[in-house]
Amino acid sequence: MIRVSNANLSNVIRLLETRPELAMFPLDNIARHGLGGHHPRSMRIWVDRLDEPSMVLGLSREGMVMPFRPETLDVDACLAILRGQPLMGLIGQAEPVRAIMAAAGLMGRSGGLDKDEPQFLLDLNALRLPDGQGTLAPISDHADLVTTWRVAYDTELKVRINDVAQAALDVTRWIERDSHRLLMIDGRPAAMTGFNARLPDIVQVGGVYTPPEARGRGLARRAVALHLEEARSQGVRRATLFAASETAVACYRPLGFRRIGDFALVLFNGTVTI
Repeated sequence: MIRVSNANLSNVIRLLETRPELAMFPLDNIARHGLGGHHPRSMRIWVDRLDEPSMVLGLSREGMVMPFRPETLDVDACLAILRGQPLMGLIGQAEPVRAIMAAAGLMGRSGGLDKDEPQFLLDLNALRLPDGQGTLAPISDHADLVTTWRVAYDTELKVRINDVAQAALDVTRWIERDSHRLLMIDGRPAAMTGFNARLPDIVQVGGVYTPPEARGRGLARRAVALHLEEARSQGVRRATLFAASETAVACYRPLGFRRIGDFALVLFNGTVTI
């Protein structure tokens, strides 16, 4: 595979944008942090051909592997690139992620988050807004509470366990990007919604959280719907997400989301070297 430079990056973006819902993380990272920079989420990218690539292997500076191939992936070529690199995890379509992990002998060895989740897509013209209370507000006025919720979210999903420092950093980034919202009822935060990646015409929903004592009332569904309605008013045409549980699936389907496949999320405890 061939390392991509800025001179031929447009060909890579063109391929990723054929199925942006499957490539939100690399596309968002490229747009925000570019190639070869010092930011943890800046990207290094390899392709099979520079002029008309048909598969992409992305690797962020912090060690997140992001394969993209609409059909099949040359796993041996990917392993040749990844050997010796410190890796923090893999994220993307389940099939290529699992193929790389199997070939590298990493199946069952993550020690952290390791899930295949159903992925959904929604044309925002078909968004169904549920009835209910509450309006949206930025998270900036409630940063301490949102940090507490982020710690609880990460711990519940076994992403990180009681990591307050990382949660505070996440919340700081969310405020800088204006990516998350709180559902406010009677002047108090009731639930949280967010976009963990955003492009001009598609968003990826993530970081949705309702505290346990407030669950079962449709608050997350209303929060997500209101946030998507806001995005639609700004010209966004589609939304995608992956659901962490059957409860989450039951939350999102009534909004109009339809399942399009499976998405894999793997985070190692520390880093792993193939």
